[in-house]
Amino acid sequence: MPDYETFEHDVLIIGAGGAGLRAAIEASAAGVRVGLVCKSLLGKAHTVMAEGGIAAALANVDERDNWKVHFADTMRGGQYVNQWRMAELHAKEAPDRVRELEAWGAVFDRTKDGRILQRHFGGHKYPRLAHVGDRTGLEMIRTLQDHGVHQGIDVHMEHTVLSLLKDGSRVVGAFGYERERGRFKIFGAKAVVLATGGIGRAYKITSNSWEYTGDGHALAYEAGAELIDMEFVQFHPTGMVWPPSVMGILVTEGVRGEGGILLNKDGKRFMFEAIPENYRAHTADDEEEGWRYCQGHKDARRPPELLTRDHVSRCIVREIKEGRGSPHGGVYLDISWIKQKMPNAAEHIKRKLPSMYHQFKQLADIDITEQPMEVGPTTHYIMGGVRVDPDTQMTRLPGLFAAGECAAGINGANRLGGNSLSDLLVFGKRAGEYAAKFARENQHGQINTNDIDSAAREALASFERSNGENPYAIQKDLQETMQNLVGIVRTETEMREALEKIGNFKTRAKKAAVTGNREYNPGWHTALDLKNLLTISEAITRAALDRKESRGAQFREDYPDKEERFSKVNTIMSKAADDSMQVRLEPLPEMPDDLKQIIEENR
Repeated sequence: MPDYETFEHDVLIIGAGGAGLRAAIEASAAGVRVGLVCKSLLGKAHTVMAEGGIAAALANVDERDNWKVHFADTMRGGQYVNQWRMAELHAKEAPDRVRELEAWGAVFDRTKDGRILQRHFGGHKYPRLAHVGDRTGLEMIRTLQDHGVHQGIDVHMEHTVLSLLKDGSRVVGAFGYERERGRFKIFGAKAVVLATGGIGRAYKITSNSWEYTGDGHALAYEAGAELIDMEFVQFHPTGMVWPPSVMGILVTEGVRGEGGILLNKDGKRFMFEAIPENYRAHTADDEEEGWRYCQGHKDARRPPELLTRDHVSRCIVREIKEGRGSPHGGVYLDISWIKQKMPNAAEHIKRKLPSMYHQFKQLADIDITEQPMEVGPTTHYIMGGVRVDPDTQMTRLPGLFAAGECAAGINGANRLGGNSLSDLLVFGKRAGEYAAKFARENQHGQINTNDIDSAAREALASFERSNGENPYAIQKDLQETMQNLVGIVRTETEMREALEKIGNFKTRAKKAAVTGNREYNPGWHTALDLKNLLTISEAITRAALDRKESRGAQFREDYPDKEERFSKVNTIMSKAADDSMQVRLEPLPEMPDDLKQIIEENR
């Protein structure tokens, strides 16, 4: 085996978004040596694209809010297949994590009396999202980096991890490569935290950046950890649809939180026609009440545009399929209409939604203070991920932890807007805390050189093929297959077809060839990403096939209703001894009576 450059840390964190940075800060504060590996440059984590805010029951705008209401909202949004303990911890601890971020220098928008301002978001009963205009994720990353840089964390930028290293069942490090020069690296660690984000690049239309290729999901699965609830992929209702070069880029839910309305090509506000029965008591049925809600009137009910993301996405798809869509295959999102209600509407929009104003002006030549935006659903987030212990965030493999979007449990069948950023803070902290504890209680494990040699040979195999296929072509075909056959509306026939195609893509991927050398070679990077994309695409499809019902983000046209037998189970994915993907349904742990009572009181 060649003599690869080797690093040793007590805790190795893979991913430098909100969860990874928060885990690194917490682990470092515990006095252990921390290494942070990120696929891109530090500061370019996809967390910066989160715009709307951080969900936390601070009760700064409405004193009726508290952790119990937040917990009940999260469980209702997740259709009650959430891991209740994670939802409980999240609701209880989110306010402290936001105040902590403020103490570290985050500059939030303010109420008139100087407290952190909170805005409305879909599925939340009260205004709950602490925000910085529509650039909240950027402010979070800036604050965490500024605070973390003084903690003595070793940062390995532009490195990709290819496999986790094990000593028996315990994870003892990672093997990866430097993207710029293509040199392999070994990272030994007493504990490893996965914080790699989501899977959006498995789909053709996505709000996710190029890094989101399911790396953490696939690394954990290949090492022997379990994945849960991979069928639940969230399609954000509003992504840009025009021009084609920017298709999928996110249009924040904050636009609707500030009064934006959805219209079809006939100018009709179609969301009023599709209010689910279980949300009717909390949803406005006329324009005036919806506007008063967005203005902060406590006696008003929320507009139907602020229903849960799965529901709004399906309503938009219905309008498009039935011929009432916009010219470029979307619908209209209009915030300019508030000029009828506010004399200074243009200045208000620019102040509240500065990123959206500039995004549409620069990319689509549209002034959102004067014209409606064209929007449509975009692959945004996966509720499923690595199975972890709710309190410690450790997987079933000793020494392996996960947090953020690549971990699963808190969101159930559908995530509420804003819960992602508070999830990063709450469970990033917990992952760092317990990873450090594990590291203090254990020594470095033994790294198997044969595993490293095998991983290196596999990674370089595409250079040795002279007549193989272009990896970009395989990735493109996979993305189109997932978009068309395992998207917002699913059927068994189409998903069976998708599984067959994924099998063919795997065969093609094994024959993929790249030219040139290892330095500055994006074709090689794409060939290496393919393995992870294929793994998580198969997991999503198999899980969606086994859940023969519609619940939250999973909509089965052939099983359009919820089924009682699926109401209290998670879909568990694991790798069998013959390398096949095994799926089983497992009952959720019983919820304590006091939490059941909270849900009943907040229905």
